[in-house]
Amino acid sequence: QVQLVESGGGSVQAGGSLTLSCAASGSTVSINVMGWYRQAPGKQRESIAFIHEGGGTSYADSVKGRFTISRDNAKNKVYLQMNRLNPEDTAVYYCAAKTLTRDTFDYWGQGTQVTVSS
Repeated sequence: QVQLVESGGGSVQAGGSLTLSCAASGSTVSINVMGWYRQAPGKQRESIAFIHEGGGTSYADSVKGRFTISRDNAKNKVYLQMNRLNPEDTAVYYCAAKTLTRDTFDYWGQGTQVTVSS
């Protein structure tokens, strides 16, 4: 089992920055991919960034060039640095983990709200 806890959400004006953190605990050695998703009101959940155990990253086009995902393996933490935020980035942001033996992201945090005002 893996437990995930996000932090760092809040309110910011357009053009501002926020950094989200996700702390993993439990069977963290089994994790090979960590990701960030978001869900805005009335919209489907959207995947926005992934980081693999080897350090490779990928991003949704909507955040590429503005958001950066990183991980600190020693601390079992994953971060999402968000720059040049705009109102369309307003959503609940979720951290997720995929383990070596599964093809799906089975572990999710509780979510943290990010609100960007114009």
